[in-house]
Amino acid sequence: MYRYDTLDKEFLADRSAEFRHQVARRLAGELTEDQFKPLRLKNGLYLQLHAYMLRIAIPYGTMDVRQLRQLAHIARTYDKGYGHFTTRTNLQLHWIKLRDMPDILDALAEVDLHAMQTSGDCVRNVTADPRAGATAEEVDDPRVWAEVIRQFTTLHPEFSYLPRKFKIAVTASPHDRTAAKTHDVGLALKRGRDGVLGFEVMAGGGLGRSPYIGQTIREHLPVGRVLSYIQAILRVYNRLGRRDNKNKARIKILVAQMGAEAFAREVEAEWALIDGSQVDLPDTELARVRAFFATSFETRPAISSIFESAKQEDAGLARFARNNVHAHKAAGYGIVDVSLKAIGETPGDCSAEQMEAIADLAERYSKGEVRVTHEQNLVLPHVALDDVPAVYAGLKAAGLASANINLVSDIIACPGLDYCALANARAIPIAQDIAKRFSDPDLAERVGELKIKISGCINACGHHHVGHIGILGVDKKGEEYYQLTLGGSGAEDAEIGKILGPALPAERVAGAIDDLVEVYLRERRDGERFLDTYRRTGLQPFKEAIYAEAH
Repeated sequence: MYRYDTLDKEFLADRSAEFRHQVARRLAGELTEDQFKPLRLKNGLYLQLHAYMLRIAIPYGTMDVRQLRQLAHIARTYDKGYGHFTTRTNLQLHWIKLRDMPDILDALAEVDLHAMQTSGDCVRNVTADPRAGATAEEVDDPRVWAEVIRQFTTLHPEFSYLPRKFKIAVTASPHDRTAAKTHDVGLALKRGRDGVLGFEVMAGGGLGRSPYIGQTIREHLPVGRVLSYIQAILRVYNRLGRRDNKNKARIKILVAQMGAEAFAREVEAEWALIDGSQVDLPDTELARVRAFFATSFETRPAISSIFESAKQEDAGLARFARNNVHAHKAAGYGIVDVSLKAIGETPGDCSAEQMEAIADLAERYSKGEVRVTHEQNLVLPHVALDDVPAVYAGLKAAGLASANINLVSDIIACPGLDYCALANARAIPIAQDIAKRFSDPDLAERVGELKIKISGCINACGHHHVGHIGILGVDKKGEEYYQLTLGGSGAEDAEIGKILGPALPAERVAGAIDDLVEVYLRERRDGERFLDTYRRTGLQPFKEAIYAEAH
């Protein structure tokens, strides 16, 4: 993985020292909250319902063990002993004291981490496929390009005060695990008919109050020109994006109003004015960055007799292997998903002790690497199949062996009204109630792939718009209600879900999910996922199951 150089380290130290001075002035009363707010937001510090919340950037979701151990130390020392992994592959700490922030930033800087650009109208944390460098599906390692884009956009003076926040995702596999089409810009690495590597560039995606699926504005962009093309997009957005209305300031509104073709013409015209030799990366620099991501693997048999024998003896391991272990590009290795969705727990939460346990397993069995997924789980990307039983045992001891990846209890949920001042309703208890309904692992496997996503407000941090079943918390005269949507997808077949009907009170939501699953099991044909069945039958049979009694 990429390593910071001396200049990077000095910069982070200076940045931390600068904020230490700003915090001291705030605590001394020399700065008002209004004066301090933009300073703290530039360092990822939010003021939520009960305390300050710190959002820590984990670039393209990749960490090494020293970084994960440091996050555990910070959570234990300065918070309540746990952190929350988000759909932006960041880590949030929800109980931060202002006086501790400078020490936290120093601790982050020690391991090449920071909280810059996790807030504000700038380019946010660039995300990538959590299986990057491990899956045989990819045409190139998307982390290389995510790192290049990260370096280019970090504190870029031209892009630090955009009309609104800006999110970029990079994927390189036919199966999109980044939700690229829901981003302001999605970059999909592909090979053209001539075999030349390039990006399909999608723009104008986004969820929230006005959800849109990103549209292709360039079918094939030569990879070496990606920085100048991103600069052209951002310049067009900076020039034409609205600044008079926060709710209409995202690039998705601009693309929707102009039309994708007209927007693409503006970008191409702007791109023609840019001297690529001054912006795009020289081949030598690209090679330098790429070298940081090179990983070697031992020669191993494709089938592990140790792993196969262990599965025969342990039904729990066999179930874990079916749901949480995936094919690796190197023979004899697997990609191991670590679920942060144990039944009854808060989706995405991870205790300091669990972080340390995962770091220990990664150091011993996964070449020292850990990944964060946009679905709020973790990944050990390079595990020898011989070692999967030991990894499973270690995860089980840490309470992290839930074999539910992509199943009904693998729920995305934002912090909701339990923490967030913007929320209308709680998300965590709803997720917990639904997971308990499907705690029988045999039932969960019979249901199969079903992505439930919950947001506590219209800002859609839980990606409810693109859930196979989406759940949105709404306020009805002081009461928490929940609107259900069906048929969404954040994958390569991205689609915005359709509203099922009137919002339901909190006590009815888990039961309604039960009813929807019953309809699916009744209606599905061989091999169909929930999403496939919905797309074939439409909304009506599901709607009747939920609202028939009310009529």
